[in-house]
Amino acid sequence: MIPAVMPTYNRADLAFERGEGVYLYGENGKRYLDFMAGIAVDALGHAHPHLVEVLTTQAQKLWHVSNIYRIPDQERLAERLVADSFADTVFFGNSGAEAVECGIKIIRKYHDATGNPGKYRIICATNSFHGRTLTTIFAAGQDKLVDGFGPPVPGFDHVPFGNLNELRAAITPETGGILIEPVQGEGGIVPASDEYLQGLRAVAEEFGLLLMYDEIQCGMGRTGKLFAYQWSGAAPDIMAVAKGIGGGFPVGACLANEKAAVGMVAGSHGSTYGGNPLAMAVANGVLDVMLEKGFLARVNKIAHVLHEALEKLVGEFPKIFVEVRGRGLMAGLRCAEGVVNADMVATLRTAGLLTAGAGANVVRFVPPLIITEEHVAEAAGIIEGVAASWPDKTKASG
Repeated sequence: MIPAVMPTYNRADLAFERGEGVYLYGENGKRYLDFMAGIAVDALGHAHPHLVEVLTTQAQKLWHVSNIYRIPDQERLAERLVADSFADTVFFGNSGAEAVECGIKIIRKYHDATGNPGKYRIICATNSFHGRTLTTIFAAGQDKLVDGFGPPVPGFDHVPFGNLNELRAAITPETGGILIEPVQGEGGIVPASDEYLQGLRAVAEEFGLLLMYDEIQCGMGRTGKLFAYQWSGAAPDIMAVAKGIGGGFPVGACLANEKAAVGMVAGSHGSTYGGNPLAMAVANGVLDVMLEKGFLARVNKIAHVLHEALEKLVGEFPKIFVEVRGRGLMAGLRCAEGVVNADMVATLRTAGLLTAGAGANVVRFVPPLIITEEHVAEAAGIIEGVAASWPDKTKASG
C-alpha cells in the first residue's frame, strides 16, 4: 500500500522537534551538529533571532495579497539585490526551480523580442542540477533525473563542465544562451575556475548569447562573497537564486540585467505566491544580517578553517578520503574507492553530524554561515572518530 506521503524520498528514520543555531534536536532527544543546513538553505542557522522577529512581526500584520498589488517589501528586496549585484531587475518566486524556469524564459523571450526567435537552445554542463520540474531536469540532462520522464524537453545541449573548447564547438545558429553553476553542487562540489567564467562571458559576447548562472546553492554568501560569480568579475546576464535567500522560508529570485529582460513585460511571467509580504519580510531579514559589515569576511575566515580541517583528515585517512573540494562554506570530501558516500553520511549522522551526499562519491558540507572554529573542531572530531573505526581503515603514519 502506498503511504499517504508520496514515497519520492529515501528518508532517514529521523525527525527533529526543534533547532537552535547550528544544532538540531531530534525526537529521540539527541543533539546533532547540522553541517547540511537543509541543503544549504538554513544559511543563518535555526531560529535565528532576527529572522524570528521579522517573521513574527510580519505574520501579525499581513501574509499574502498577490502581485495584483504593489508589495513594498518586495520592491525593497529587489532594490537591495540590484545594488549588490550585476542585476537591474528581479522576479520573485518560491523555489530554485522556478527561478531557473524564469531565466530560461527570459533567454527565449530576449531573442524573440530582438528579432531572432529561432535562437532558443541553451548550452548546459554535464553533471549539473537545476531543479526538478520537467524543463529543469532536461536542462541538467542527468540520466538519473530524466529516466522515465521522456520524451525530452527540447532546447538543451550538454558539454563537459569547465571545457570552453567543447562549449564553443556546440554553438549553432539556434543557440541563445549558456546556463552554468559557478559551483556544481549535486554534481560533486566542483567549483568553476575564474578563468572559465571569464571565458564564458567572452564567448557570450562574441556569439550574441545570454549568460545565465544558477547560484541557487552557491549564492547568498556561501562562497564568502554575496554571489559566487563575484570572485571572477565575470557577471552574467541572468542569475537564479534561492535556498539561502529565505533562510528556511521558500523564496526564489531570478535576477537579470536590463538588456536580457527587454521582453519581460506585463503578462510575460507571473507567480501567485511569489514575493508575498511574508516571504519578503524574511528575505529582507536575511539580507539585514548578510550585509552587516564583517559578515562575509567571517565566512571567508571560517571557510579557511574548515578546508584546513578537511585537508588534515585526507592526510590522516588516505584510504577513507582522497580529496577536498569546493569553495567557501560549500565543501566536499571525496571518499576513496570502496567507501560509499551514502554509508559515510549515514554513519556520520548516527555519530551526531548531519551532512549530505553529492555526485562523484562526495560527502557534502554546507553548514550555516554562522559556524565558528569550535563547530569546525567538533565536526572534524566526529569525522575523525568515524574514519578511525571504519572497516579496513589505514591511518597515515606520522
